[in-house]
Amino acid sequence: MKIEDLTVALRPRTAWEAVELGTALVRRHAAAVWQPWLLLSLPTLLLVNLLCWLVGEVWLAGLVMWWLKPVFDRIPLYVLSRAVFGHVPSLRETARAQWSFGRRWLPAYLSWRRLGPVRAVYLPIDLLEGGVGEEARARRRALGSPVYGVGALVLLVFAHFEIALLLGSVFAVMLFAPNDLVQETAARMWNVFESQQDWVQFATNGLLWMATSVLEPFYVGAGFGLYLNRRTEIEAWDIELVLRRLRRRLSHAAAPLLLLCALWFGALHPAQAQDQDPFVAAQPVGQAAVPPARKGDSTLREVFGPGVVDDDGWRQAVKRTYEDPAVSPRRKVMQWVPKNPQGPKPPQSSNLGWLGEWLASIGEYGLWFVAAAVVLALLLTAPKWLGWIRETSATRKRADDDVIREAAPQEPPLPDDVPTAARRLWQAGRQRDALALVYRASVEAMTQRAHVVLAPGATEAHTLRASRQLPAVEDREAFARIVRVWQIAAYAHGLPAGEEFEDLLTQLSRRFFRTTGTAA
Repeated sequence: MKIEDLTVALRPRTAWEAVELGTALVRRHAAAVWQPWLLLSLPTLLLVNLLCWLVGEVWLAGLVMWWLKPVFDRIPLYVLSRAVFGHVPSLRETARAQWSFGRRWLPAYLSWRRLGPVRAVYLPIDLLEGGVGEEARARRRALGSPVYGVGALVLLVFAHFEIALLLGSVFAVMLFAPNDLVQETAARMWNVFESQQDWVQFATNGLLWMATSVLEPFYVGAGFGLYLNRRTEIEAWDIELVLRRLRRRLSHAAAPLLLLCALWFGALHPAQAQDQDPFVAAQPVGQAAVPPARKGDSTLREVFGPGVVDDDGWRQAVKRTYEDPAVSPRRKVMQWVPKNPQGPKPPQSSNLGWLGEWLASIGEYGLWFVAAAVVLALLLTAPKWLGWIRETSATRKRADDDVIREAAPQEPPLPDDVPTAARRLWQAGRQRDALALVYRASVEAMTQRAHVVLAPGATEAHTLRASRQLPAVEDREAFARIVRVWQIAAYAHGLPAGEEFEDLLTQLSRRFFRTTGTAA
């Protein structure tokens, strides 16, 4: 690492300015960050979704991809840590480096450090510096402790932005719905989401990955900016960089300057060394004897020689230099001080002093008398109000027992010929009751054929998940169709046409019902 190769302006910044610096670095090197991110994260998303679909839990893929964030956080960190020193890694170089870059820290960041609030700040410390044990802990304390609060707030802000981006993508569909159908469209969207079909879960996992892919590199960049700023503060990178540049300029100009000085002194005093007595101390060439400074006088000429100009302008410049806050820092401290440091004055004697003492005694002991009187009154009147409380408790308990013993209403049994009964209800104008009968009969037939037991109060989503145990694909499709028709009728008040109802009834009769009646 050569700090003279840094491509950013080094200066002490506030924590939030450092966060902005990190996000600016991500924007500058966006192509180098997102190309390897998409190359590595998209195949992982497809593979995880496939595996979770095979085990029948597609929703688990979104949780796995969220938990694997530290694995992909290494991509923007690797790019930024190289690009800030002038070398922007290529796509192939970044992809190859992920096999070994920070690999020994992955178990920690996928277990006990996964839910840490300052993960973005600690990642550069652990992955870039390579410390272990107590050394790594000391570096985390030194670099991360002063910005711990800011790092936690950055995590909170990015989490809210990620949720907003996810919900915004979902509700963007409502922008294309007509105003008079907004309520119906929202109800259908909620029913589709509640049904938890496979394609809905796949779409949700894709939206989660999209929101993470957009914001996660910026989160890592914000933590890297805080890390750079802390290194600049405690190691004075900005001062070291200026001194290195100054040394480089002086080294280039030192040789000609020394040669010129040697030639000038040689031409001006060619025989001075031979004329002087080697055993007698001589004054330096070109300088007169400087008398010792008296107490209170300036020692400027004594230190730097008589050629130094010590006038009023010089003194004013020195005074202004010392007044500079960077040279002589000052701070204003405010504290509470007593108004009267001598203490309170003794009260003057008064003829009404006895009255104040008497009122104070009443306030001190009167409350105890009042409390004793209240307790005594409660004890004396206990036979009157204690029985009333017991009677009220017993009445409430009897009422609760009556409610518990009350039998729950039972649904009427299904008719022997469900299609015929459903057609009669449909022709009588009770279309919703007809669909409810068909749906209840289909659920009962499905549970018997799939050998599953539904919990009381099971929703349509629960029945759909249970129908996956049906052996025949046609049975699963027929059951899913009646569930969708019933949801639209129950929640969106959308009834099918007569021909569609007849076709649905015919399909269900072949798959679930034993007999098929004719229209009455």
